[in-house]
Amino acid sequence: MVRSYTNRISSRGGGEVLDLTSDLIDCVKRSGISEGTASLFVPGSTAGLTTIEYEPGVVRDLQDCFERLAPEGIEYAHELAWHDGNGHSHVRAAMLGPSLVLPIRDGRPLLGTWQQVVLVDFDNRPRKRTWSVTLIGE
Repeated sequence: MVRSYTNRISSRGGGEVLDLTSDLIDCVKRSGISEGTASLFVPGSTAGLTTIEYEPGVVRDLQDCFERLAPEGIEYAHELAWHDGNGHSHVRAAMLGPSLVLPIRDGRPLLGTWQQVVLVDFDNRPRKRTWSVTLIGE
């Protein structure tokens, strides 16, 4: 069985970390799939997906890590072409990646006790993000 869902979420941008876990759990429940995989994807080149313990300290640590690795205030070649101030956003999103695959067991995404699925919006402005999940299983 294959089921696909499209979800929308608003973001302030600027590295905001958004918890998708409850929406993902709802999608898995609606699908009726008890064993299989969930494949998540966020379209666009300035956002990414991962898992993290969604608590303020770890969220801040993740944001600080990306600032160290791809600082906002330096020159990016992207800026020479587009002048939109978000060269760092594209680099950060490429480092994180736009997709995530999780097992489904007993009708739920298989996550650790302190593990949540998050979308990180690196763009330099508010966005309405779309993310999709394709569930495959039985």
